[in-house]
Amino acid sequence: MDLIKEQALTSFMTYIKLEKNYSPLTASNYEKDLQQFFAFLQREGVSRLEDVEYVHARLFVTQLYNEQKARATISRKISAIRSFFRFLNKEFELDDAAFQALYHPKKESRLPRFFYEEELTTLFAASEGDDHQSIRNMALLELLYATGIRVSELTSLRLQDIDFTLDIIRVMGKGRKERYVPFGHYAHEALQRYITETRAKLVKTEHSHVFVNLRGGELTARGVRFILNEMIKKANMHGVIYPHMLRHTFATHLLNNGADLRTVQELLGHSSLSSTQVYTHVTKEHLRNTYMNAHPRA
Repeated sequence: MDLIKEQALTSFMTYIKLEKNYSPLTASNYEKDLQQFFAFLQREGVSRLEDVEYVHARLFVTQLYNEQKARATISRKISAIRSFFRFLNKEFELDDAAFQALYHPKKESRLPRFFYEEELTTLFAASEGDDHQSIRNMALLELLYATGIRVSELTSLRLQDIDFTLDIIRVMGKGRKERYVPFGHYAHEALQRYITETRAKLVKTEHSHVFVNLRGGELTARGVRFILNEMIKKANMHGVIYPHMLRHTFATHLLNNGADLRTVQELLGHSSLSSTQVYTHVTKEHLRNTYMNAHPRA
């Protein structure tokens, strides 16, 4: 049996998209990771998948460390290789035992960055306006903070996913897992104003995506990042904002104000509680800083 890399990759991509329901972003990253691994194998003189051994995968990972790639990036590439060879074992009985021994690097213990409430107040105040762009941007900002949804969930949100009677949105999360997330009256008012006053004037060809760019097309993740960074500049705030910061802020503020961990886990769409527990470290750090700044004998 002589497995051709590109044919095997095509079969694997079909499998993770249709059977495993991987998100488009994850599938795209896996494909790039495996193409990079194939290029490495070519340089090593390994032309057949049957000839790939554990040592090749370890050399590839070592190269990534030498290139000072982030641990999360290395971990994802290891996952791609392991999943690919597990698939080849299942479909073509290719021995994959050695690849399951690839271990993930320990995660860096960096705490998530978030906004303090006074920072958000400044950001919201600077984003107000009556033009189409400002109205759309305010709705986007309010919804991200009100719900903690991922940027991919925001850009895929459709008009029929919003229930203004119950103030709740239907979100399709990772692995196509559906969940419902409530939002408050600030987001309600900003969304309704945007949809009734602005969206219809921006849309050029009919589609049901809630957020659109100024040319009327669907707003992309890159577009969301650009919008948020422009907001930061307008507010004269320092640093770079990324959409996940608002997700981190959503979770941190809920926990700081008494929400329980299980509820926050459900709202965020985390499959395991351990993913949510990182925010307890953030709230403990917040409590410690508050204590150290406020106690006379700290």
